[in-house]
Amino acid sequence: MVHAAAMAQGKKRPAVPPPDGGWGWVIVAGCFVVTVCTRAVTRCISIFFVEFQMHFGGDYSGTAWIHSLVDCTTMLCAPLGSFIGNRLSCRIAVILGGFLSSIGLVLSSFATSLEYLYLTLGVLTGIGFALCYTPAIAMVGSYFCERKALAYGIAMSGSGIGTFILAPVVQLLIEHYSWRGALLILGGVVSNLCVCGALLRPITLKEEEESHGPVPLDADCGYGVKAQVVSTLEEPLAINNSKESRCFKSMQDYRFLLMPDFLMLAVSFLFLASGCSLPFVYLVPYALDVGVSHHQAAFLMSILGVIDIVGNITFGWLVDRRCLKKYRNVCYMIAVGMEGLCCLFIPLLRTFALLVPFSVLYGYFDGAYVALIPVVTSDIVGTTNLSSALGIVYFLHAIPYLLSPPIGGWLVDTTGTYTATFFLSGFALISSSLVISTVTGIRHCRRTQKHRKNNKDPKQNPCQGSRSDFYIASSKDVNPSTNTANS
Repeated sequence: MVHAAAMAQGKKRPAVPPPDGGWGWVIVAGCFVVTVCTRAVTRCISIFFVEFQMHFGGDYSGTAWIHSLVDCTTMLCAPLGSFIGNRLSCRIAVILGGFLSSIGLVLSSFATSLEYLYLTLGVLTGIGFALCYTPAIAMVGSYFCERKALAYGIAMSGSGIGTFILAPVVQLLIEHYSWRGALLILGGVVSNLCVCGALLRPITLKEEEESHGPVPLDADCGYGVKAQVVSTLEEPLAINNSKESRCFKSMQDYRFLLMPDFLMLAVSFLFLASGCSLPFVYLVPYALDVGVSHHQAAFLMSILGVIDIVGNITFGWLVDRRCLKKYRNVCYMIAVGMEGLCCLFIPLLRTFALLVPFSVLYGYFDGAYVALIPVVTSDIVGTTNLSSALGIVYFLHAIPYLLSPPIGGWLVDTTGTYTATFFLSGFALISSSLVISTVTGIRHCRRTQKHRKNNKDPKQNPCQGSRSDFYIASSKDVNPSTNTANS
């Protein structure tokens, strides 16, 4: 009955549309706090950089491993967060992650060596952040369709708002209670992730129960992705609880790994992750090195954070407009490329007055692309596979996040300046943008050739084409509800 009603309403109406509001805004608020307690706290670890270096007597490279391990573990264990969220619930994943990350920060306040911090602050806290981050982001995509980019922009702005607030607060906590007391207090703040997890009311089970079918894909929102074979197998797999059927269902969850567009997007993410973390790690040390005071250096991070918010929300609002919805990849490409150009100029900025414009521009474009990552990923793989896809996407960030800060520290130790480190960041970000631009150009040429071929031979079956065209978004895609009914 549901599928028949959807067909009667036309192609633009999903069988069970996301609410695009209601409790979804509570989910956005919960995801907002999750990004504050995960990404903003991770960024503020760079404020502890000098304190750790002075207290333990480590070099730049050794101290940079702390920030690297937090970022790397968060992204490396992102598929684990997706797995727990899919198999149990996003609520359980976030509550468990909040508990682990809070314990990690509290234990870090008793550190006696850098190696101790590698384990507690780097690994334990990173695992907790991983269990919270991906499930919370995926939940937003389940509740929104038409206003998805705006919802993600608001949710992801927690990273910028959190950085703006926490950066000066952490500096004051260090001055009044030392770095140990500051970490202890941050452990209490991060424990609020458990409260956020309790707010993540699942919606997928309710939709499946009402429609007796899969959750509709983004094709019904105007940027189509073809219905997948897994949709016709979900009900039999739910009944058959054998080991073989569960393994087969898990394989179907990761069909998107064979999409050419997703593979090229993954290559772009590798370059992106290699460059995006370096400015957050070395902006404060660089500012101190050129004679900026501690408070002004921390204020640079605050500026970066608040402008990050503007980038999150304005870009999220803009790409939801009808004129730009088809060009989300282009918007993402421009944001990443401009961020890379900012990094190439930072070695010329040697005063606080010159570093402020850098924080403004870099923060804006950083917020812009961060808000678009889940949106662009959803456009390619669909809402059904978004949680698993985000797990893979953030997993790809892990190794670059682990290696790039120590490599940047090694370059500082070797050259005695920060120039090579920021050049590395800039060229990596520009390379990421070039990969996306190449893919966008190839897709445009491929679509143009396909349209010309169809115009020459009107009787040709539009379903006959190259394998790589199967996953390309198109306004002529078959209605998912029709596929399910025919199956």
